[in-house]
Amino acid sequence: MEEKPKPLARVLIPVVALALAAGVGLAFFVAALVRPPELPVDRNPAPLAGHNLCASVVVYFRTDEEMRAAAAAFHDDPKARRVFVETQAEAYARFKRIFADQPELLRLTRPESLPASVSLLAVPGTDLNAWAQELHARFEHADQVKVTDLDAMVEQLKPTDPPPKCPRDGEY
Repeated sequence: MEEKPKPLARVLIPVVALALAAGVGLAFFVAALVRPPELPVDRNPAPLAGHNLCASVVVYFRTDEEMRAAAAAFHDDPKARRVFVETQAEAYARFKRIFADQPELLRLTRPESLPASVSLLAVPGTDLNAWAQELHARFEHADQVKVTDLDAMVEQLKPTDPPPKCPRDGEY
């Protein structure tokens, strides 16, 4: 008995479907390799000491109590990736280290004259300037809301010996 040739459609459709599936799988594999890994999110306030932030939003307050209340408010903020806090006493200790060679300045400065602060690292893709404006409106009692973006400063100032680029996580 003679075997009938299979219709072209019965052979071609599975071959095309298999090729498309393999192509889609390869595309997802390549995208996974190219896409940077997710950055960790930890919105529990941590001390700022020991961290060097190069892309952040800092909110300054007159008292430690105001700062602590604000820091707690970032627990559910989808733009916040990391939350760092600095009390007035911690700010004063840092001030004393920075200006250790200027005794007159140290003599004239009191711990209560330095602000408490909440420093925020944003999730990737967040416009820091727009977020700072939102935070300024949200925390009307804050003394100041400031964006720290060292890459933007370097671009604007064009120093002859620029620092390294700010890493994606916003911290050196």
